[in-house]
Amino acid sequence: MIQFVQAARIASGSISSSKLRSALTTLGIVIGVAAVIINASLGASFNQFFTDEVTSVGSNFIIAYSDQPNIFYGSELELIENTPGISGVSPRKTVSGEISYLSDTKSVSIVGVNGDFQEIQGIEMEEGSFLSDKDIYSAVLGYDLAKGEFGRNISHRSTVDISFRQEDGKLIEKKFKVKGILEDPKDTILSGDGSTNMVVYIPISVMNEMTGEEDYGSLFAMAESSENIGNVSDEVDKRLARNFGIAQRDIDNEDAKPYAIIDQVDVLEETGKLGKALSSFLLVLALVSLFVGSIGIMNIMLVTVTERTREIGIMKSVGYSSSNIQSLFLLESVMVSAFGGLVGTAIGGFGAYILEEALKLPPVFPFKLIEIGILVSVLVGVSAGLYPARKAANMNPVDALRYE
Repeated sequence: MIQFVQAARIASGSISSSKLRSALTTLGIVIGVAAVIINASLGASFNQFFTDEVTSVGSNFIIAYSDQPNIFYGSELELIENTPGISGVSPRKTVSGEISYLSDTKSVSIVGVNGDFQEIQGIEMEEGSFLSDKDIYSAVLGYDLAKGEFGRNISHRSTVDISFRQEDGKLIEKKFKVKGILEDPKDTILSGDGSTNMVVYIPISVMNEMTGEEDYGSLFAMAESSENIGNVSDEVDKRLARNFGIAQRDIDNEDAKPYAIIDQVDVLEETGKLGKALSSFLLVLALVSLFVGSIGIMNIMLVTVTERTREIGIMKSVGYSSSNIQSLFLLESVMVSAFGGLVGTAIGGFGAYILEEALKLPPVFPFKLIEIGILVSVLVGVSAGLYPARKAANMNPVDALRYE
């Protein structure tokens, strides 16, 4: 059996004798492996991003919502509040309206909530404090609204006019004291420049007084711990179903209920599925690039076998066995692809970091990708070089020596 060192020396000499061809062959593997590393890293970053986005809007949350009006009232709020395992509940009702400051007016979303809403949604404050259940004509403004929309910044303790129209078209306008400003939203791939933070929070009691209505759009609750959020969510669902006269057999039938329940676990599962689908899609694209690179290696190795036909004949005539010849050409293919894998892994890691920074994604680079990149490149080298190596090994030495 030919010694590995001797085989590596011969393979290295063959690679060095055709530097340009070897470089172009390696380039295909570099691109393929780099694509695998970049896409796998981006997939992991997107998964982390989706998880962070869900947890950033509150922990252990349970939301009851409905597309129908006049579904949730104070009785449903109290029912959820008294459910074991619930630590807080807030109604949420949204209307479109306007806010005026000095001589300027802007369109905004006006949201009625209570004091528990801050903890449920994990809201952080830039200035002042959030609403409490004792507040009446107090308002909390989104950062972009307070700091970027008017001619001068609105600070907490400022006074603003908030207005909207009731269903009958009557305009309702009240003066509110700004109690707090929301924290500057983080700049992410989904939030863009944060311009979606055009929101005004007011007490739900004042909201219903101004609208002349008593219903709530949705109910936001928080479980005491993440360990039992599923059980607590199910209990809330059962209590609401009984409250609306839903038969026991129809509790799991979403079409039979005038509302729906979603919790943090549900959202994390859905975002997890989305992240996996995105990762799979990116990985398929990368594998296509790698497959193209492997075809390039096979083509070059077939050309090399043809060019070195007489050399193969001479090697066989001086005692090299078919397995020796096959090992030589297979090793040459693996060396080319392994080198491409190392370079591709380095470029892929750097490229992933640049893209994650540009897309404002959390930097995630599983270091096992280095092992995967090198292993994949070696496997590509073996699979792409196997047929050319066998072709060389099976040559008839007499015919090979006659080849011109």
